[in-house]
This record gives sequence, structure tokens and C-alpha cells, in this order.
Amino acid sequence: MALEIEGTLFQKLPVQSGNSARGPWSKQEFVLEYPDGNYTAKACFMAWGVEKVQDLAKYQVGDKVKVSFNLKSREYNGRWYNDLRIWKIAPAGAAQPEAPAAPARPAQQVAPAYQQPAPQAWPSAPAPTLEDMPAEDGGEDLPF
Repeated sequence: MALEIEGTLFQKLPVQSGNSARGPWSKQEFVLEYPDGNYTAKACFMAWGVEKVQDLAKYQVGDKVKVSFNLKSREYNGRWYNDLRIWKIAPAGAAQPEAPAAPARPAQQVAPAYQQPAPQAWPSAPAPTLEDMPAEDGGEDLPF
């Protein structure tokens, strides 16, 4: 699954590297702060491989970036762990290269795209006044 998100580079963690049976490896994790409704949220992403770590090195904390990533989960000892592995990082708002035009297809019926209707504004009622309050009868307020 490929996803994209824009946000601010909040923190860069140290580069980690080592050797495995397949040869040397390198990775760097970083935290991206992104808008989530009225608040901001943070997520930790991983740049895996020398090329991706070098791409991440071009950006500093505070830079606005657009991250393309894959979301994967794995199980270890009965617990599940999520992996947000980037495959592309670019400045936020950068123009995306246009996709090549698709070859012409035979005429087909295409359903119109769904458009969500504009939200309806609720009529505002006047605020209650003292005259709107029920008269006090001095009895019990509780129904039981």
C-alpha cells in the first residue's frame, strides 16, 4: 500500500548501519509532524538503504516535506509492529511529474464522480432568557 503525507520534519534520529548476511545496510528514522484536524500529530518514518538516507540528509529539522511511504506490519513474539518505510521524500508543494497519457480505449460508459453535497447550516435559535425558564414550585426536582 503506497501512501503520501505532508508535514514538518520534527526530528532526525541517528543513522544506524551494520552488516547482515546480505551485506552492509543503513537506515535512519525521523519524526514527521503533520496536521490532524485541529491538532498536530507525529509519526516515525524510516529511510531504509543508503540512497534513502542520503535523500533524507538533504532536509533539516523544520523543513516542510512530502513523504511517500509504504505501510507494513509484522508480528514478533505475539506482538505486532508497524513499519512506515519511505520510498520518496520531496519538498512539500513540489510539482509532481505528469503521468504519461494513457492509450485510447474504446468508448465506455463512465459513472460520474461522486460529489459530496455542501454542508447545511443549522438555523440558530435565540439564547434562552429568564422568562424561558420554568417557574420554581419549591418541590423536589428529582423524579424518583
